[in-house]
Amino acid sequence: MALYVQKFGGTSVGSLERIEAVADRIARGARGGDQIVVVLSAMAGETNRLLQLAHQVSADPDPRELDMLMSTGEQISISLMAMALQKRGLKAQALLGDQAQVLTDARHGKARIKEVATDKLNGLLAQQVIPIVAGFQGRTNEGELTTLGRGGSDTTAVAIAAALKADECQIYTDVDGVYTTDPRVEPKARKMDAITFEEMMELSSLGAKVLQIRSVEYAGRYNVPLRVLSSFAPGEGTLIMYDQVNGNAPLVSGIAFNRDEASLTLVGVPDEASVAAQILTPISDAGIEVDMIVHTTTVAGKADFTFTVHRNDFSQAKSLLAPVAQRLGAQHVKSDNSLCKVSVVGVGMKNHSGVASRMFQTLGQEGINVQLISTSEIKISVAIAEKYLELAVRSLHSAFNLAADE
Repeated sequence: MALYVQKFGGTSVGSLERIEAVADRIARGARGGDQIVVVLSAMAGETNRLLQLAHQVSADPDPRELDMLMSTGEQISISLMAMALQKRGLKAQALLGDQAQVLTDARHGKARIKEVATDKLNGLLAQQVIPIVAGFQGRTNEGELTTLGRGGSDTTAVAIAAALKADECQIYTDVDGVYTTDPRVEPKARKMDAITFEEMMELSSLGAKVLQIRSVEYAGRYNVPLRVLSSFAPGEGTLIMYDQVNGNAPLVSGIAFNRDEASLTLVGVPDEASVAAQILTPISDAGIEVDMIVHTTTVAGKADFTFTVHRNDFSQAKSLLAPVAQRLGAQHVKSDNSLCKVSVVGVGMKNHSGVASRMFQTLGQEGINVQLISTSEIKISVAIAEKYLELAVRSLHSAFNLAADE
């Protein structure tokens, strides 16, 4: 008998017809002898609707009260699913995050799971009851309700799977697995049978939207086998684990991208060790995440300092830099909010050279100018003009032989 935690996203439960279809899928597994814990998101569009209601009442809603409101979406989907399973002759019980004993810290709107107590869930499973748990939410030690932020239902499912020592955490969504890149940009993208946690972490952090990065991080930390499957089509999906199935890691596994990059450059600042801290401290203090950084010495005693931020933070970052630039005696501040980031990812890079040269040669042949570069052990990222994104992704996808027919 296997124990599975199955999470279904908002599109999977977006209508009564889809809830019925998911109930059929769960029922087949349960009747086949599997133990199943179900984690659900709110129905598609419900979270946005609730957020709009909040902002119609208040331009700056209180975080605690906003969590109280936002958590109601999942209550609808879990109740309907429990009813649908009961109609099929199965025992099922809907549980809010609090009732499922999901304990979090106290950061409203972006809480992190500290612990999942298992006595309630194990008790239901022992009675052959299918627990239907509300994702995205939990409670503090003081009994306050919290939410985990966008994509938090994935993290709920992984945390429960880790606590229960489940055989697998299965994330059902509207795609049938993890692809070598976004098929909407490169139609020749190939679904991968397996990928490592390291690679999935990099792909998620670099723009791939299949899984919430915190859920991958959590699964990797507790060695929870994670599988991405389609709610709407049969198939084995993509298994995410520590090692490749055959131990033969490809040089590059996937191409990720992010359209929303912006760069800022302070030209002609003093070429001194303390300059980076002086520039980046006010940015960090404002809660703005910095991505790529380049420090280039120009003439004697002077340097250019460039960094990138998310495009949503561009205007604020630019205004914060104005007094810094004046204080440091910078010649001027250059800015560009029309960049994108394209990355190649693969654990095979650890043991092979030549990825960077092939990447830059491919981009050069297409006339694509690389403006910034960052690397890690298993990825290389470049910032380029956004107008070249599709061309860059397709060219690199072909250059590293990632297509299904190559």
